[in-house]
Amino acid sequence: MDTLEIHIDAISRDARVVIADDLIATGGTAAATAELVTKLGGTVVECAFVIELSFLKGREKLKPYGVYSVLQYDSE
Repeated sequence: MDTLEIHIDAISRDARVVIADDLIATGGTAAATAELVTKLGGTVVECAFVIELSFLKGREKLKPYGVYSVLQYDSE
């Protein structure tokens, strides 16, 4: 089991947040990050990635948010 942590004062209430990462694979890390942002009262506006491994369908875990990726790889 992995763990993500955030300071309770890292996101102000009503903050609009873009989650940015180099890679989206299964979407677990970004989804967990979005959950933390929401728990602190922020709103995830979009998730942005440089590389998306689309065959792992990580985008599906982020359906409530806009998802943008620069490069998509469709097969293993």
